[in-house]
Amino acid sequence: MRGSREDGFLEFAAGRSGYLFRSACLLTSGDTHLAEDLVQETLGRMYALWGRTGPSGRSAARIDNPAAYAQTVLVRAFLSHRRRRSADERPVGRLPDSAHADADGGDPALRVALLDALAGLPPKDRAVLVLRYWEDRSIEETAHALRVSSAAVRTRSVRALARLRERLGGGISEYAAR
Repeated sequence: MRGSREDGFLEFAAGRSGYLFRSACLLTSGDTHLAEDLVQETLGRMYALWGRTGPSGRSAARIDNPAAYAQTVLVRAFLSHRRRRSADERPVGRLPDSAHADADGGDPALRVALLDALAGLPPKDRAVLVLRYWEDRSIEETAHALRVSSAAVRTRSVRALARLRERLGGGISEYAAR
């Protein structure tokens, strides 16, 4: 029984960790070290629930959609981290010389501009934008993940997009033309 539990979890973790990491990078505005920590924390929490059985032998914590649940755990871990006082501390030895080209051939200048604009948003706004537009979740799914109402998600989405457009200014048309 224990072997099948671990095998099932290892298969899940191997299949979802890349996707979780990409989402975490967006949430953390490109802080890959924090993103790795968040993914590790998410997978640790998922493992604690994975295949747990109650006193009757039935599954006590059945997760109908483990991938969606993992994304929800990731967002909540990010928001919990942001509430801590030390969340804003980022030691830097030296600044990078330039942005590196993406492996998928993306535009590094666009990526840096978007990550900087996302970094300027409050954590909950960033979480709403990542869930709605990166993960392509519905308003209801986003509301459930963040434990807020659907109206709050709609309002926060509109305001966060307006702030993002404001931060990007007219420069976004320069990137869109590429």
